[in-house]
Amino acid sequence: MSTQPTTDRPTGPARTATVLADGRELVYYDDVLGDSGYVHTTHDPRPLPDRFGPDGYAAGPRMRRDPLTGEWVPMATHRMNRTFLPPASACPLCPADPDAEYADGEIPDTAYDVAVFENRFPSLLAVPGEDESVQDDTVVGEGLWLDAPAAGRCEVICFSSDHDTSFAQLDTRRVRTIVDAWADRTEALAALETTQEVFAFENRGREIGVTLPHPHGQIYAYPYVTPRTEQLLTQATAYHRRTGRSLLRDVLDGELAHGRRVVLTSEHWVAYVPFAARWPVEVHLAPRRDVLDLPSLTDAERDDLARTYLRLLRGLDRFFVDPESDEPIPLPYIAGWSQAPAHDPRREHARLHLKLFSVLRAPGKLKYLAGSESGAGAWVSDTTPETVATRLQELLA
Repeated sequence: MSTQPTTDRPTGPARTATVLADGRELVYYDDVLGDSGYVHTTHDPRPLPDRFGPDGYAAGPRMRRDPLTGEWVPMATHRMNRTFLPPASACPLCPADPDAEYADGEIPDTAYDVAVFENRFPSLLAVPGEDESVQDDTVVGEGLWLDAPAAGRCEVICFSSDHDTSFAQLDTRRVRTIVDAWADRTEALAALETTQEVFAFENRGREIGVTLPHPHGQIYAYPYVTPRTEQLLTQATAYHRRTGRSLLRDVLDGELAHGRRVVLTSEHWVAYVPFAARWPVEVHLAPRRDVLDLPSLTDAERDDLARTYLRLLRGLDRFFVDPESDEPIPLPYIAGWSQAPAHDPRREHARLHLKLFSVLRAPGKLKYLAGSESGAGAWVSDTTPETVATRLQELLA
């Protein structure tokens, strides 16, 4: 990969967009700023058929609405054949290696900083020309069984070309590039006609169910408002009608005033263990300023986020210690950005925040969602938020 001036944006990370062999979009984001960037390899030599051509998708994935909860459930049967825990020499997220036998990598260049591309095995996909209307398959009653195309979009974001690193091991310059990529993709995906909500997230660790160990996350553009966001908006809207105030604003101010569960503060960000945390380890990270989504963050807030988030992750990676080796246990976690939905009229009651949680409740012990949580949706915590906060406060002091 050579360094020459090439970029299509005057500020922020250098950005290079291309199309993979089957028609999926790929975008490189480079750490360098301004008018100097990398010349990337953009040609994908793989003999992949056009995904929307005769040998591609005959139809996109479908989704069905659960009449008992009102929730949409995509049926993405083609994902059963996706890549599962390949060795580093066969990882599709690693940069291209001309000397390797494996030639089915998703990124055609031999090096990159951050790369975002459409998932080859998407849970959500808008197929051109497909009827996107909701179908009613009800045989008794009215509107009981509703079916529709799962016409969204799923993207993969690779945080580094280094297969053996992790998000917490990145430097602040790289994390700043990732923040810009999150914001850029949120803006682009929210502009799609089918998008109702954009969710950027990372799954880390085998305990979480990660199938590709390369450091990466995902960005989903949902054609519906997700259940958790729907619940949040319902609560926030009712709270505003009752008090005239912002629920999420008051939650943040309340945590700051109380102080007991606050684990990390900076000029622009606050991290705290929520009052009713469900998971063994759970932390929320929120901006001090009222912000609806990632694209709305200022440069100063993005700079501060890169530093603060890294500090938080590095502390979390020391939360548990192996009793035999006395070495820290890298925390398996899910981290996802809650943003205002793209078009919902209640979006003004949303507020940007990150929710990070882990299924690890002790070294070698996982929290399994058994009868109470899975069967009834009735959570029972194995600890208290104050206990978790105390441990993090010690680590982050």
